[in-house]
Amino acid sequence: MVHQPLPLNAVHAFLVAARHLNLTHAADELCLTQGAVSRKIAALEEWLGFHLFDRHARGLHLTARGAALLPQLKQGYELMLSATEQARQPDNALRLRAPTCAMRWLLPKLMELEQQYPDLHVQLTTTLAHNPQLENFDAAIVYGIAPADSVLLFEERLTPVLAGSLLSDTPLTPADLARFTFLHPSHDDRDWQLWLAAQNATLPMRRNQHFATMDLAIGAAMQGFGVTVADVTLVKSELEAARLVAPFAQSVTTGAVYSLISREEKEAPPHLTTLVAWLSQPETHC
Repeated sequence: MVHQPLPLNAVHAFLVAARHLNLTHAADELCLTQGAVSRKIAALEEWLGFHLFDRHARGLHLTARGAALLPQLKQGYELMLSATEQARQPDNALRLRAPTCAMRWLLPKLMELEQQYPDLHVQLTTTLAHNPQLENFDAAIVYGIAPADSVLLFEERLTPVLAGSLLSDTPLTPADLARFTFLHPSHDDRDWQLWLAAQNATLPMRRNQHFATMDLAIGAAMQGFGVTVADVTLVKSELEAARLVAPFAQSVTTGAVYSLISREEKEAPPHLTTLVAWLSQPETHC
């Protein structure tokens, strides 16, 4: 025998009646007659196969099985209401994936964006990978070669940076860098060699520390552990606040860019165009 579906209206009537323990008060809240409330409760009792209430002249009393069922049934009903209420609300959360190396640039922009547009919320997921696929995201920041149909955010430009406490009053020359520990943003020295080649300089690198990301190398430089090459856009706020110093005016492009990919317009959730426009505003450099 196929069991009939659980009568949700009857469950609601039971929960209200259990709260009031009075059919008159329950009927008033439900905008029903006492008889209608009583019939709904009777229908649920028939479905369950046992009584939920003992009826007395002064009102209702939960049976032992009714009292045992009430907490879980109430929790389940409230969970269902919460889920359906969330589903009814417009989905203002945008799912954005970004590489960890972009966080210094990205987080202040997202904070300003949500202050400007309080109804917009960005769910941010960070990654060490540079996968140019959206997968389960509405937008993604990609480092490297710009994918087709992406929006350019900024090109990578490297320059040496270090803590001001390591500097003297005498201006540095590229040759002076040899006395510092070289902090590398990757497992090799290609970024440093690129910058040095642009200055026609060759230096011995006696002390070296290698990091998995540029963000970690920047953090080490801020602590005074040495000198690193960093993207001028990523360290812009650190330079402005004098947490880092860029002793040379020269920077070098690497050929890599930070770009933004997003869902097609027909698939785009609300506010995605706002996010894309906000992040793609032209960058100014010191």
